[in-house]
Amino acid sequence: MRGVSAVVAAATVCFIFFFSGAVAPLCICNNAQAADYPTRTITLVVPYPPGGGVDAMARVIAEQLSSALGEQVVVDNRAGGSGLVGTRTFIKSPPDGHTLFLGHTGSIAINPSLYANAGFDPGRDFTAIGLIASMPVVLLAHPSFPAKTIGDVVALAKKEGATFNIGTSAVGTGGYLSAELFKAVTGIEATIIPYKGTAQVMNDLVGNHLPVAFGVLPPALGNLQAGTLRAIAVLGPARFSQLPDVPTADESGLPGFESVLHYGLLAPFGTPRPIIERLNAELRVLLENAQLQQRIVSEGGDPLASTPEEYAKDIEREAAKWGALVRRLNLKVE
Repeated sequence: MRGVSAVVAAATVCFIFFFSGAVAPLCICNNAQAADYPTRTITLVVPYPPGGGVDAMARVIAEQLSSALGEQVVVDNRAGGSGLVGTRTFIKSPPDGHTLFLGHTGSIAINPSLYANAGFDPGRDFTAIGLIASMPVVLLAHPSFPAKTIGDVVALAKKEGATFNIGTSAVGTGGYLSAELFKAVTGIEATIIPYKGTAQVMNDLVGNHLPVAFGVLPPALGNLQAGTLRAIAVLGPARFSQLPDVPTADESGLPGFESVLHYGLLAPFGTPRPIIERLNAELRVLLENAQLQQRIVSEGGDPLASTPEEYAKDIEREAAKWGALVRRLNLKVE
């Protein structure tokens, strides 16, 4: 019965004003809806399998939002189709704030350009809530791999040609596009092997079934710390705090080569503005918390807060950047 009286009262006001020709009722109803929000468990959709970078970030945020909102936030992994299955399902969710989406550069900014029939438009089907973090892609290798720098990798890949394999997460992810960009920039003829999820890439890399892979840090950090994986280079503008001894690509023999993914929270298009503002406010408060900031860093990212409008513009910029690469390399998937 929580909040029922507030909703009934607001509905009565809306009814009166609607039939008197006023424009105010929509605002009043939306405000009442936001004041009562949330009223039940919130589902946070992740369009990838458990164990990857998106999943790790979702679980950190879900735990903190549960406490902030007073209702449980449950992570729902809807994997398949390089993120398309979960994304297409999500955009059909009711726009009431009880189903949210953990978006990242691959699912939101890359897939619409990469797939001819992606089935969604981020500007038309989503409402941005706010950014959460940025995370650099890393070039990873088995400890026995002989190359020590990106320059060494390029030399070896040129020698081996198409028999040189590079592992990545699914087609359309930042790891996959990083590998395509790497091939284009260096002119190597390596073979990219995309997996369904990042965790599977790490398993094959640890098992020495792959020489190198492009991926994010969350599923790799444990193995890096244990010495069962080795990071050759971080593809960010600066060294990452968790891996201070690992050079950037620029320092490791490939100047200007960067790939940094952005993570954020989204709602279905049409979600009332007061709910978006409530979620953004809670998210920004959480991202100011030193403990949460450390959690994000420990998962391989850097905290990155924004307004809804700033996140929407970020998606536009990333879509333009990666879309240009897709077109230049003719990577479009039918």
